Amino acid sequence: GDRMWHFAVSVFLVELYGNSLLLTAVYGLVVAGSVLLLGAVIGDWVDKNSRLKVAQTSLVVQNTSVILCGVILMIVFLFKTQLLTLYHGWLLTVCYILVITIANIANLASTATAITIQRDWIVVVAGEDRSKLADMNATIRIIDQLTNILAPMAVGQIMTFGSPMIGCGFISGWNLMSMCVEYLLLWKVYQKTPALALKAAKVEESELKQLNVKKESDVKPAEGVQLIVEKDVTGFEPQQEKEAGCAARIAEPFITFRDGWVAYYNQPVFLAGMGLAFLYMTVLGFDCITTGYAYTQGLSGSVLSLLMGASAVTGIMGTVAFTWLRRKCGLVRTGLISGAAQFTCLVLCAISVFMPGSPLDLTVSPFADISARLFESELLPTIASPEEKPEMIFATGMPNLLNGSTTPAYSDPEMSPEPVPLISVSLLFAGVIAARVGLWSFDLTVTQLLQENVVESERGIINGVQNSMNYLLDLLHFIMVILAPNPESFGLLVLISVSFVAMGHIMYFRFAQKSLGKQLFVCCTPDSKAVSDSSPPGNTSTV
Repeated sequence: GDRMWHFAVSVFLVELYGNSLLLTAVYGLVVAGSVLLLGAVIGDWVDKNSRLKVAQTSLVVQNTSVILCGVILMIVFLFKTQLLTLYHGWLLTVCYILVITIANIANLASTATAITIQRDWIVVVAGEDRSKLADMNATIRIIDQLTNILAPMAVGQIMTFGSPMIGCGFISGWNLMSMCVEYLLLWKVYQKTPALALKAAKVEESELKQLNVKKESDVKPAEGVQLIVEKDVTGFEPQQEKEAGCAARIAEPFITFRDGWVAYYNQPVFLAGMGLAFLYMTVLGFDCITTGYAYTQGLSGSVLSLLMGASAVTGIMGTVAFTWLRRKCGLVRTGLISGAAQFTCLVLCAISVFMPGSPLDLTVSPFADISARLFESELLPTIASPEEKPEMIFATGMPNLLNGSTTPAYSDPEMSPEPVPLISVSLLFAGVIAARVGLWSFDLTVTQLLQENVVESERGIINGVQNSMNYLLDLLHFIMVILAPNPESFGLLVLISVSFVAMGHIMYFRFAQKSLGKQLFVCCTPDSKAVSDSSPPGNTSTV
C-alpha cells in the first residue's frame, strides 16, 4: 500500500495541476522539510517507547492517513468542475493543502516504521550473527523491490485503463486491508522474539559502550578495520531528575534535535552516512519528480509502472550482489565497488543530456512557469479537461504511450511535427535503471554499518538524524526543481545530480580509506585468517 501511494501521489498531483511539476515539487519540499526538522524527534520517540507500541502506532497512523488522502482525491476528481468554480478556485486549493498535509503525516509515520523495523527490530532478531543480519537486510530489500514491481504495475494499469478516481479508491481499500494484516504480523513476530520486549534504556554518553566488538566467527579480519574505538568508561555522578516545567517541555524537542545531530556527527561512520545522504540530491531516481517529468513528456501511468518495475528488478540484483560482495570482499569494500558501479551507469544519464531528442533548451527561462502562474494574474491551478489534452504535443512522438490521449491529426503534413529521436530518453532511463544495482548495494552497505556501529539505546535517534540528513539533500533537490520546473531545464538538473552522486562516493571513499588504510584495495578471501590471530583483541572489529 505504501509503495502504491508513493507511485500514485506524484501522478495525481501532476494530473490535478495541469501537467506541471510545480505542485509535485511543493509536495516533495514539504515532505523533505518535515523529516529534516522532525527526524531526530521521531527517532528519540522510537528510543523512548516500547518497540510494539512504536510499530503499531506508526502503522495505524500511516495507513489511516493514506486512506484519508485517497478519499479526498476521489472527491476532487469526481467534482472537479464544481470545485473550480466555487470561491474562485480557492476550495480546490484547500483540497491541495489537505492532501499534501495528510500525505506528509503518512510519510512521517512511515519514517518511524522504517526506523523501528529496519533499524532496530531486525538487529534484535538477528542477534549476534552479522552474516544473518546481512542476509535479513537483503531479504527485506528484495521484498521491498518486489512490491516496487507489483504495486506500481497494479495501480498504473488501473489508472490507465480505468481512471484516477478508481485508482484512489483502490489504494484506499488496499491500505485498509493491509493495515489489519500487517498489525497481526507485527504482533506475531513480537510474540516469537522475546528479546524485542527488552529495550536498553537511555544512558549518559560517558556510559555508552560501542557494539563493535568481535561478535561472530566468520568476520573478515584481513580488512583490519577498526571502525569504532571503545570509549573510556568513566564514572559519573547521576544527576537527580528535576520536574520539567512548561519551558523545559517546550525546549525539549529543540534539545533533542541538537543532541541528535551532535551524536550523529560524532559517529565513526559519519562520512559513510553523509555519502549516502548526498545520493538523495538527485533527480535520477523513480521519485515523484522523475515520474512527473516522464508524465509531462507523454508517458502514461502504465508505461511508468513498467519502468519502475524494471528498476525494481535491477534493485533486486543489487541486493543479491551485496550479499555476494560482502562475503568475498567485506562490507566496507562492498560500498566502494557499489559506488563505482552506480556512478558508471549514471554517466549514461549525463551523456543523454546532449543527445538528439533531449528537451534541454537553455533559451527557455527556468523561471517562466513560476512567473506565469504567480505574476500574470492567472487563475488558481486548474485541471485540464479531456477536450484540452489532445492539444498537447509531446516530444516523444509515441501516441500509444501518451497519458490517455493521442497526438492530434493534422490535415497539412508540413505542419505536423517530426518525431523526435528517442536516443536521449532511452539513455536517460537506461542509466537510471542500471544504476539501481549499485545504488541498493551501497544503501545496504551503509545501512549495515549503522546497524553494527550504533548502540541500541541510540539507534532510533541516530537513524532519525540519518533520515533527516537524507531528506536535507532531498529537500535541496526539490528546491532545485521548484526553481526550474520546466522540462527544458531538466538536463541541467541531471548534470547537477551526477555531480552530487560523485561527491557522495568521494566521502565514502574517505571513510573507507580511514577504516582500512593500506588494505583498502586488497581484496580479502574467506580463507585469510592469519591477521585475525595477530590482531589485538577487545576494541577492534572487522566488518
